[in-house]
Amino acid sequence: MNNKYGVLLVNLGTPDEPTAAGVKRFLAEFLHDKRVVDMTRWLWCPILHGVILPIRSPKVAKLYQSVWMDDGSPLMVYSQRQKEQLKQLIDVPVEIGMTYGSPSIASGLETLKQQGCEQVLVLPLYPQYSQTTTAAVFDKLAKSVAATPKLPELRFVNHYYDHPDYISALAQSAQTFWDQHGKPDYLLCSYHGIPKRYADNGDPYPEHCDRTTALLADQLEMPREQMSMSYQSIFGREEWLKPYTDKTIEALAKKGVKRLDVMCPAFSVDCLETLEEIAEECKEVFIEAGGETFNLIPCLNDNDAHIAMMASLVRQHSQGWVE
Repeated sequence: MNNKYGVLLVNLGTPDEPTAAGVKRFLAEFLHDKRVVDMTRWLWCPILHGVILPIRSPKVAKLYQSVWMDDGSPLMVYSQRQKEQLKQLIDVPVEIGMTYGSPSIASGLETLKQQGCEQVLVLPLYPQYSQTTTAAVFDKLAKSVAATPKLPELRFVNHYYDHPDYISALAQSAQTFWDQHGKPDYLLCSYHGIPKRYADNGDPYPEHCDRTTALLADQLEMPREQMSMSYQSIFGREEWLKPYTDKTIEALAKKGVKRLDVMCPAFSVDCLETLEEIAEECKEVFIEAGGETFNLIPCLNDNDAHIAMMASLVRQHSQGWVE
């Protein structure tokens, strides 16, 4: 007889409320993680608490207020919808755990335990692996069960950047948008950036992003002279992966691109980085540089193809747990 298994969907997390205090609590936990910022603690902590958090928290809170939904943060709203729809599709317990903020990975595991799950598949919703995201989930997972007398049997999805169902879901998303709005002059895939040094030291993230973009171009039959990729959300003075999204968008407008569509394949749900940074800030850059029409193609969120892809991943990685 098989033990009961459950699924823990993991994403980055979000402030509980769009206030300076709420954002400060969230950023403090996020930016304390050595996977995210690997500076020496005695050097980094005074900068973080003395400069960054007091200055950035009120500013970021205003940005969150501009995208906040009736039911909460977009990331949390879409994550809850993903949970409910996946649960219906695969008919096993599914819970959410956030790397930072609440609900935590520990609370998600505890809820699955209370439902009788002795086997847990952890699915970080980061298609492209990075030490700053996927590995940070693994660290939190290990810390969450460090003092547990009886561990659940755990399986961990490392990445799915080239999974056929993921690429197909991205392509369907773009095609559906174009069926409604027409095709653009150019399609830009914008991925969250990481410091270049991390990649130089072995983080495979840029290779994963390159491969996702190439597979998507093939699926869309999009000429590569009409499609490229870039990196957004740059933070600090250190060099990050290039090309930068804002500079790329500006250059495209100056080259004569009149309609630009942007999609964000590294983000499984729309959030501050897509709804505000891309749809607002980058749109402004494009228009000011001479562009005319700028569109953000929504993230996969809770659309049917995305949930079906998650179900496919669950079935693949839970083999042997079910008859």
